[in-house]
Amino acid sequence: MFSFQELREKMHGVSDVPSEIINQIHQERLLQIWVPKVYGGLGLRLNQGLKILFDWSKIDGSLGWMLTLCSGANFFSRNLKPEIAKELFSDSKTCFGGSGMIGGTAQQQTDGTFLINGLWHFATGAPHLSHFTLNAQLTENGNPLLDGSGSEIIRSFVISKNQVEIIPNWKSMGMKATGTYSFKVDNVKVTEDYSFIYDNFFTNDVLDKIPFRIFADLTLLVNYLGMASHFIEEAMKIRPHLNFDFFNRRVEEAMEKVIEFADEVESLLHDSKLIISEKQSEIHDYALNLVESLSHQILEIYFQLGIKASYADSAVYQVFCDYFTATQHSNFRRELDSYN
Repeated sequence: MFSFQELREKMHGVSDVPSEIINQIHQERLLQIWVPKVYGGLGLRLNQGLKILFDWSKIDGSLGWMLTLCSGANFFSRNLKPEIAKELFSDSKTCFGGSGMIGGTAQQQTDGTFLINGLWHFATGAPHLSHFTLNAQLTENGNPLLDGSGSEIIRSFVISKNQVEIIPNWKSMGMKATGTYSFKVDNVKVTEDYSFIYDNFFTNDVLDKIPFRIFADLTLLVNYLGMASHFIEEAMKIRPHLNFDFFNRRVEEAMEKVIEFADEVESLLHDSKLIISEKQSEIHDYALNLVESLSHQILEIYFQLGIKASYADSAVYQVFCDYFTATQHSNFRRELDSYN
C-alpha cells in the first residue's frame, strides 16, 4: 500500500490515475464505500465516507473527485434488483460512473428490452469504469412515452463498458487525471433488469432515505475542503513565514460542521423524521457560501505566493487549477443574477 506522500507524488503532473493506485483503490474497495455490505461493499455510514473522501481529496484533487463521483454512482447499487446488484458487486473492481444529463433515448422493444442510443458528457473516471450509468428518454416507435401528467418519462440504465465508446475530450486546466470524458452508445440492447429509478430502493437502510441534494452537497463539499487544505500545505512551502493558521482553522471547523450535518441527518432519518426542505436549504446555503468564501481566500493567498506559484510543474499550481476547475461544477456555482 502506498503512503499518503507516495500517492501524492505519483499523482503529480499525471493525466491519468496510475494503474497501481487504481489497484490499491480496488483492494481497499474505496469505490464501494456506499455499497451495502450485503452486496460486498463497505456499507459505511455517511460521516465515515465523508472523512475518507476528504482525506483522498487532500492527497490529490483528481483522486478525490474521481473517488467521490464513482463511489456516488455505485450508490445506485441500492436501486438495482438485489440479485443484479449482488452479481455485479461480487467483483471488487466493479465501478459505476456516468452522466447525470439526459443525453439519449431508450426505444422500448416488443420483447420488453430497450434500445439505447445517445451521447453523454462529463463521465468522471471513464477509463476505470466497469459500467456506465446514463439517463435516457423512453420512446416507442420513435415517439416519447409520457406519464399520467403528460411529462416525458426518463429512466436510468447500467451498461457494460464494452458496449460504450469513450470520447477522451477533457480539456480543462485542472482535474486532468479524473478521466472526465464523454461517451457514446449506439444501438445497445438493455434488459429491464439493468434499468433503475433513483427514488426506488431495494435495500432498507437509512442512507436510502437521504435526499439526493444533501448527499451531493456533502460529498462534493469535502472535496473542496480537502483541496483547500492541500493548497495551504503547498503555499506554506513557498512562503513559510506567512501565517496560515486562520485558514487551517477555517477548514477544520468547516469539516467538523460537515460531520455534524451528516450525523444530524442520519439521526433524523433513524427516527423516521422527514428531512424537511428547510434542512436541505440550510446545508446547501452553508456549502454554497463556504465554497465562495474559500475561493476568495485562496485567491488572496495565491496573490502573495509569487512567480513560483505560477510554474506549470509546481504542486501549488496543480492544486490551484484543480480547485478552480472544481468550482465550475454546477452544484455550488451561484447564479449571476444573485449578485445583482
